[in-house]
Amino acid sequence: MIGLKTILLLTLSNVFMTFAWYAHLKDMRAKPWIIAVLFSWGIAFFEYLVQVPANRMGYKVFNLAQLKILQEVITLLVFVPFALFFMKEKLTWNFAAAGVCLAGAVFFIFRK
Repeated sequence: MIGLKTILLLTLSNVFMTFAWYAHLKDMRAKPWIIAVLFSWGIAFFEYLVQVPANRMGYKVFNLAQLKILQEVITLLVFVPFALFFMKEKLTWNFAAAGVCLAGAVFFIFRK
């Protein structure tokens, strides 16, 4: 149960993080970079409100390397729809290749 809650909180955290890191590239291009920084920091605050408790909770059932790989997989699962639907990027084989590499990382890091 803690593992599932960790994954859900890390997913929510990654949604905030992805918008903090990349949404300004679409919506704030004409604004000074400092405005984009302040906007991103505002979003990142909420990311940390979710991410820190998620990692503290997750560290009870996952080791540090497992938490990191989970975060990377979740990042890709959040980033691909963001890139496709919000940023209107084209789907390329690079996304699939990255997914295969991460699947390998998951296999090795969770292997007993």
